[in-house]
Amino acid sequence: MLEQNNEPKRKYEWLSKWVKMTGERARIDAKVNNTFIVYEKDGKLVKEFPNGDIVPLNKNGDL
Repeated sequence: MLEQNNEPKRKYEWLSKWVKMTGERARIDAKVNNTFIVYEKDGKLVKEFPNGDIVPLNKNGDL
Protein backbone atom coordinates (compact mmCIF):
# COMPACT_ATOMS: atom_id res chain seq x y z
CA MET A 1 0.00 0.00 0.00
CA LEU A 2 1.26 3.50 -0.79
CA GLU A 3 1.88 6.01 1.98
CA GLN A 4 0.28 9.40 1.67
CA ASN A 5 2.28 12.53 2.34
CA ASN A 6 0.03 15.00 4.17
CA GLU A 7 2.51 17.87 4.01
CA PRO A 8 1.34 20.74 1.82
CA LYS A 9 3.21 21.22 -1.44
CA ARG A 10 5.00 24.52 -1.87
CA LYS A 11 5.41 26.21 -5.17
CA TYR A 12 9.10 26.60 -4.36
CA GLU A 13 10.05 23.51 -2.36
CA TRP A 14 13.69 24.62 -2.13
CA LEU A 15 12.56 27.52 0.07
CA SER A 16 11.79 25.28 3.06
CA LYS A 17 15.25 23.74 2.90
CA TRP A 18 16.91 27.15 2.54
CA VAL A 19 15.05 28.58 5.56
CA LYS A 20 16.01 25.58 7.70
CA MET A 21 19.67 25.85 6.67
CA THR A 22 19.68 29.59 7.44
CA GLY A 23 18.40 28.94 10.98
CA GLU A 24 20.99 26.24 11.54
CA ARG A 25 23.74 28.56 10.32
CA ALA A 26 22.54 31.30 12.73
CA ARG A 27 22.82 28.86 15.64
CA ILE A 28 26.34 27.85 14.60
CA ASP A 29 27.44 31.49 14.26
CA ALA A 30 25.93 32.34 17.66
CA LYS A 31 27.79 29.48 19.29
CA VAL A 32 31.13 30.42 17.69
CA ASN A 33 30.75 34.10 18.63
CA ASN A 34 29.17 33.43 22.05
CA THR A 35 26.09 35.50 21.20
CA PHE A 36 22.40 34.68 20.91
CA ILE A 37 19.75 34.50 18.20
CA VAL A 38 16.30 36.04 18.35
CA TYR A 39 13.28 34.46 16.72
CA GLU A 40 9.54 34.07 17.10
CA LYS A 41 8.20 31.05 18.95
CA ASP A 42 4.50 30.58 19.63
CA GLY A 43 3.83 34.20 18.63
CA LYS A 44 6.40 35.68 21.03
CA LEU A 45 10.00 36.77 20.54
CA VAL A 46 12.62 34.70 22.34
CA LYS A 47 16.40 34.73 22.74
CA GLU A 48 18.24 31.44 22.34
CA PHE A 49 21.70 31.29 23.86
CA PRO A 50 24.53 28.98 22.74
CA ASN A 51 24.06 26.77 25.81
CA GLY A 52 20.46 26.05 24.73
CA ASP A 53 18.69 28.37 27.18
CA ILE A 54 15.61 30.04 25.67
CA VAL A 55 14.43 33.27 27.32
CA PRO A 56 11.31 35.23 26.30
CA LEU A 57 11.71 38.94 25.51
CA ASN A 58 9.39 41.54 26.95
CA LYS A 59 7.86 44.38 24.92
CA ASN A 60 10.95 46.59 25.38
CA GLY A 61 13.28 43.92 24.02
CA ASP A 62 14.80 43.31 27.46
CA LEU A 63 14.87 40.09 29.47
